[in-house]
Amino acid sequence: MEINETFSQYSDWFYTTTVAIYVLALLFSLFEQAFGAKGRRATERSRQRVLVGAGGPDAELEDADTPAPPEPPREVGRPERIGRMGAALLVLGALLQLTAIVLRGLAVHRAPWGNMYEYGMAVTFITVVAWLIVIKKFPVRHLTGFLLLPVVILMFINGTMLYTVAAPVVPALQSYWLYIHVSAAIIGSGVFLVPGVASVLYLFRTAYDKDSARFPKFGPKLPAADVLDRISYRVTIVAFPIFTFGVLCGAVWAEAAWGRFWGWDPKETVAFIAWVIYAAYLHSRATAGWRGTRAAVINIVGFAATIFNLFFVNLVTAGLHSYAGVN
Repeated sequence: MEINETFSQYSDWFYTTTVAIYVLALLFSLFEQAFGAKGRRATERSRQRVLVGAGGPDAELEDADTPAPPEPPREVGRPERIGRMGAALLVLGALLQLTAIVLRGLAVHRAPWGNMYEYGMAVTFITVVAWLIVIKKFPVRHLTGFLLLPVVILMFINGTMLYTVAAPVVPALQSYWLYIHVSAAIIGSGVFLVPGVASVLYLFRTAYDKDSARFPKFGPKLPAADVLDRISYRVTIVAFPIFTFGVLCGAVWAEAAWGRFWGWDPKETVAFIAWVIYAAYLHSRATAGWRGTRAAVINIVGFAATIFNLFFVNLVTAGLHSYAGVN
């Protein structure tokens, strides 16, 4: 089927505009993080809560039975207003990125993740959507810049080193598994980036809590450690079964396409390693002796494996996934 060059061109323009808007939202968020106070008033009160069970309900400590006095109304300052503008830009950028994805699909008349450029565009979109859901449930809007930093870097690499012109996919990809396996991998990988960032910030916060001389300017501006821990855990338990489904579907597709379920292809191998790491994280998070810093470190290792598999495997290795720009 003939490629619609007009839709393809508009898709590229929307992608470039999205990156610019994300950069602006990143700057606005960093300004709020540096000079604002949103999301930090509850930091000390949140220390009164501890998690019981593996991500189970919170239990109040003995001194938490006394209700906290209501906070007086506080005037919204300039950093908070700029932070809100950054959040609005983030929503706008997500809509533009979704438009770029849809236009790419219309241009090629297939699922718009048939090569590495399209795959990376979809993964970063899922990451942003997942973060928008998180900031609706937790007072962590001022941390948006830390999430957008890897997103912008990945989108820049994706749009330069991994860009692929709109074209039909090779026969091996002309399968309904492209919609099932690849979409599950996109959602799982994209969502995994959120707990990775939260776990990194968790380490900074716990280091400051143990010794206020460490990160004295950065540490107190972060949410309480248990808030970051809950974000990491709850987002991971959403992403893990989706990612698991994607890995299993990939094995089934491999058997149909190549005659074997597993061949230790570089992409398969790193995906399996990432799956094992996240399984270890969930197990450690459910084990009292391995909560906290140890669990966060495991999550960060999984985050690094996901990033490595998303992009660097595609730049330095070749395997059975190395066709049509797909690794």
